[in-house]
Amino acid sequence: MTFQLGSALLDACVLAILEKEDAYGYSLTQQVQSVMDISESTLYPVLRRLQKVDFLTTYDQPFQGRNRRYYRITQDGRLRLLELLTEWQIYKKKVDSVLIGGNLDG
Repeated sequence: MTFQLGSALLDACVLAILEKEDAYGYSLTQQVQSVMDISESTLYPVLRRLQKVDFLTTYDQPFQGRNRRYYRITQDGRLRLLELLTEWQIYKKKVDSVLIGGNLDG
C-alpha cells in the first residue's frame, strides 16, 4: 500500500484482530500484514505500548517444546477500539468525499 498509515490505524487493526481471538506475535503480524505493510520489528513495539497502557494482556502457551506469547485485548482495549472505529468512520467519510465525491452529510 502506498498510503502512509498512522499509529492510530495500526492500533485499531491490532485491537480489532485481537477482539476476534487471542493471537501470538507471528500470527498477529501475518494478519496485520494482510492489510498494511509492516514488519515484525514494527509490530512488537506497538504491542508493548498497547500492553503498557492496559489495552492488551499477555499469557504464554506451550507449543512444540517452546512457549508462545499470546496477546489478549482487555476491556479498556475494547473501549479504545470503539473510539478508534468511530474516528475511522468520520475520517473515512471525509476522505471519501474528496476522492470519490461522497456526501459528508450522510
